[in-house]
Amino acid sequence: MHLPSIDIFVAIGVTASTAVTDAVYVFFNASVSERRRIAAATWSSIWYMLSAFAVISYTSNWVYVLFAAIGAWIGGFFSITALNWISPRKDQHSAAK
Repeated sequence: MHLPSIDIFVAIGVTASTAVTDAVYVFFNASVSERRRIAAATWSSIWYMLSAFAVISYTSNWVYVLFAAIGAWIGGFFSITALNWISPRKDQHSAAK
């Protein structure tokens, strides 16, 4: 099986942009859940703008999909960590007592 060549800078760019894109998506969903229209609309537009780089990169070379998946995992993990740090869930407070 022949693997396409990988440009390390594009791979890093896809991973980073997908991580940020996924984090923005989490914040978008949090804004929607809280029914904050302006915040949700802003996060949505940022989400689409950031995803363009990753999509363009991995549609020209399928190997970059792997880097997009890694970035998505990183973005989801750290954005939930940030949300829990910024605004802990109520059940976390009761468990600590």
